[in-house]
Amino acid sequence: MNTKCKCEQLEFQGFGRRKIVIKNDGKMNTTDGGYLLLQQIERKHGIISHLADCFSDSREQYRVKHTLKGLLTQRIFGICQGYEDLNDHDHLREDPLLQYVCGKVKSPVAGKSTLNRLELGLEPDESDDRYSKITWNEQEIEDLFCDLFLDSLKEAPDSLILDFDATDIPIHGDQANKFFHGYYDHYCYLPLYVFCGDFPLAAKLRPSNIDACKGTEEILERLVRKIRERFPNANIIFRGDSGFCRDSILNTCESLNIEYVVGMGRNDRLLDKITWQMIETSRIYQETKEPARVFTRFPYRTKTSWSCERQVVAKAEHLPRGRNPRFIVTNISAEKWDDKSLYEQLYCARGDMENRIKDQQLDMFADRTSSWWMSSNQLRLWFSAIAYIFFVYLQQIIRRVTGDDIKRIPSTIRLKYLKVSAAVRITVRNVWVSLPESFPYWDIWIKTSQAF
Repeated sequence: MNTKCKCEQLEFQGFGRRKIVIKNDGKMNTTDGGYLLLQQIERKHGIISHLADCFSDSREQYRVKHTLKGLLTQRIFGICQGYEDLNDHDHLREDPLLQYVCGKVKSPVAGKSTLNRLELGLEPDESDDRYSKITWNEQEIEDLFCDLFLDSLKEAPDSLILDFDATDIPIHGDQANKFFHGYYDHYCYLPLYVFCGDFPLAAKLRPSNIDACKGTEEILERLVRKIRERFPNANIIFRGDSGFCRDSILNTCESLNIEYVVGMGRNDRLLDKITWQMIETSRIYQETKEPARVFTRFPYRTKTSWSCERQVVAKAEHLPRGRNPRFIVTNISAEKWDDKSLYEQLYCARGDMENRIKDQQLDMFADRTSSWWMSSNQLRLWFSAIAYIFFVYLQQIIRRVTGDDIKRIPSTIRLKYLKVSAAVRITVRNVWVSLPESFPYWDIWIKTSQAF
């Protein structure tokens, strides 16, 4: 490489007799042409507009340079485009397309300090400070996720499966409610997530010194109430792993008249119930050298922790590495779901929800809980979940226009369809956006933009 330093250009060794000359003299350019797709989703569904209704803005409006909706749009669209930190926005202020989607024309959007004050609005130490003018209603934001999901349904569903799961968000500083978790072997938060399919219904940030299922009953009751207000005849199923096999949760499901399928940890009493089935799977494995499974159902009650007898479905399995018995508890009848289908098709499908959590925490930066205050970190977690909803809609549209059933993770959608350079020219009547002729996904991009 041959580099020649000049004031406004850089030269690289090219091919043949031509050199590569690089200049930073583009007049109005952006590297994030996908802002336009995000804006189309916002126009159709009003996601950020509904979120803004959950906030209170007590600023003197005649002094305001950055509107509440503009701040929320900037922050959430930034997450969608891969900018996880507030510091990034000091470099994004001059992006012409970001300015446009935030309601500004040739005027810088907010910097990191303004966005930081947005996220610190509920802190006790800041409540009387002149900078704490924007606050939010936590209950309204929690309800918003369910409302957005129900609004997304085009017709009344026959059945809805609510997947509950908890995971860890590592803590690397001295944030509030910092505790060490023995299972994850580090300091962390323990957020509780709820999904229905790909759609997030709850993202509750919690300290890690609690039972992983704490708060499940309250969230479940709220979600069931809101779903039945809109779709009273929908069958609702609660699904969770063995961490949610608690009598209080099962009682809540039964009192709400909803179905449940929940994993159970094995114990000697359960294993004694399937002695014959385990012998049978071992015999089949020895004959065929192939994994063998036998399913059975039986009534069961714990010695002290359960308040009543319930149905348990057992999978007696023998694999090349040895025996692998598994158990689930359910109130779904055998006439409705046979034991094999109940376990393999209904219960095991909950594993896909774990992928959605990974998508949100990794691709939507839900793990950026670096604020000292818990409420600010909770707001950041909600911002990540709101950003994820935009990718749920993008996923649906892209699959529809391409005619395939491929599940694209958010980072793939971002790389292929959102991170595209564009030249921007603003006139009195129009905003002209020119994407490169060499853009490899133009056909899908234009079909996606026309599908709204």
